[in-house]
Amino acid sequence: MRKMLNVLYITNPEAYLAKDGENLVVRVQDEEIFRTPIHYLEGIVTFGYMGASPALLGMCVEKGVTVSFLTAHGKHQATVHGTPKGNVLLRRKQYRLADSESESAKLASMFIIGKIANCRTVLRRFMSDYGDKVQIEEVDRVSKIMARNVLRLGKELLLDEVRGIEGESAQMYFSVFDQLIICHKDHFFMKGRNRRPPLDNMNALLSFLYSLLLHETRSALETVGLDPYVGFLHRDRPGRTGLALDLMEEFRPYLVDRLALSLINRRQVTGDGFLKKESGGVIMKENVRKIVIEAWQKRKREEITHPFLEKKIYVGLLPYAQALLLARHLRGDLDRYPPFVWK
Repeated sequence: MRKMLNVLYITNPEAYLAKDGENLVVRVQDEEIFRTPIHYLEGIVTFGYMGASPALLGMCVEKGVTVSFLTAHGKHQATVHGTPKGNVLLRRKQYRLADSESESAKLASMFIIGKIANCRTVLRRFMSDYGDKVQIEEVDRVSKIMARNVLRLGKELLLDEVRGIEGESAQMYFSVFDQLIICHKDHFFMKGRNRRPPLDNMNALLSFLYSLLLHETRSALETVGLDPYVGFLHRDRPGRTGLALDLMEEFRPYLVDRLALSLINRRQVTGDGFLKKESGGVIMKENVRKIVIEAWQKRKREEITHPFLEKKIYVGLLPYAQALLLARHLRGDLDRYPPFVWK
């Protein structure tokens, strides 16, 4: 197990990244504002920044530091990384299984079992915390339906049937998500999931955090030697990291939805930290991005007992733990892939 992912986030749009010896240097208007040895980092995520020197990118490739480029509102544009790691036989097995509809359906079911079970736990935690203060009948009804959907996924299904169950569960989950928002109801609400671009503050916050999670899952898969572009639930599409999207499904409720609700309900973010553009899309202002990133990093430093490994690990290592378990399953060391299920 590798150490906790150490990621540097660049949010200042005027920042320029450069190399000085074995150090990464961040400059704003020719003034050095940050410096760190490159070996302290495993990833760099930039949001609408000025640029980076070829020498720095070359050093990152050589040292195995992944650099991801995102727009100001969190849309992934490109990633620079070194030579792919891992056993070529593992990737060949991944490709063979991805070409099989039946094998893909089995793995897709596991990812979605994790997602739906964890969505249900978000709802159940809400009912436990606020059941005596708000109406929870509809939340309880959705929770029970999602429990039945988890049982349905335990049977042998076609890939389209798995997608159908996932789509139904996601629609029902977000149909009651608005009830989970207790504070700032004038500024944060959920009238349905929307993206590219997000059309309201809640969806903008979720999309931004999902982008951070995607960076983590992609890096985890590359680290264990899997191809993040070849998925089982998310089929091949040019430029789409299908397997990274597969793996992040089970983490969405636990790592993102729960954090987003906490940031709002604890009044750590407010509506004035978001900007609606002429096109109708909503983006976060830089001060809110910093608050969200700090909360994200703090969350990753928390410890949890992994339900399958039965060992304490940092929350930030969960994508690596699951990537390792997926690789072990593909190699034949595990009969089934065990999804992460939060209890």
